[in-house]
Amino acid sequence: MSSTDEKYVEFQEKMKRTVYVYDLSPKVNNSVIRTALGQFGDVINIHIIPNYTENISQCALVEMGTAKQAKCIIAEMTNYPFMMSGMPRPVRASAAQEDMFVDRPRKPGRKLQCRLVGPNDPDFEKATKLKELALKHHAEASFLHKAVLEEEQKLARKQGDALDTNYGKYEQIENVFGDGTLGRFARRMGVRLADD
Repeated sequence: MSSTDEKYVEFQEKMKRTVYVYDLSPKVNNSVIRTALGQFGDVINIHIIPNYTENISQCALVEMGTAKQAKCIIAEMTNYPFMMSGMPRPVRASAAQEDMFVDRPRKPGRKLQCRLVGPNDPDFEKATKLKELALKHHAEASFLHKAVLEEEQKLARKQGDALDTNYGKYEQIENVFGDGTLGRFARRMGVRLADD
């Protein structure tokens, strides 16, 4: 087996142990991911994929100690909500794909060929359609990213309002206990309060 074949086999083993984690909060860092996923097994390597768009969720490739640990993470995050670092939506996970790795080795026996296609070339029409399709896909993806961001912001505002409301209620209860109002009310009603 040549060194290229060996590198590719090693890469495939690494890919089986790697989990693609997405819908992460922009505030998540390596230590948060290591702590959260460390409960499933050994976290070998974490690569947070840079997101240069607006303040939307990010993703990461997390290499685990074994393929079994990676499958366990995927199953848990698929079946149960898994929150990480305050994201209003649960974090998701799937198996890593070959094209997600920047440092992937070339597949043995594969040769890449590039050529310019001119208007007189028989493949020009196909290339033009592919270009238009890529532009359409980019526009659709941008629209979806914007819609997801708006939905997440709406959910975050809703959760923030609920948190503020609940905090206000607990603060009122604390004030009633603290300023003696509850004791005066209990005496007036003839109820004995016991401090246990």
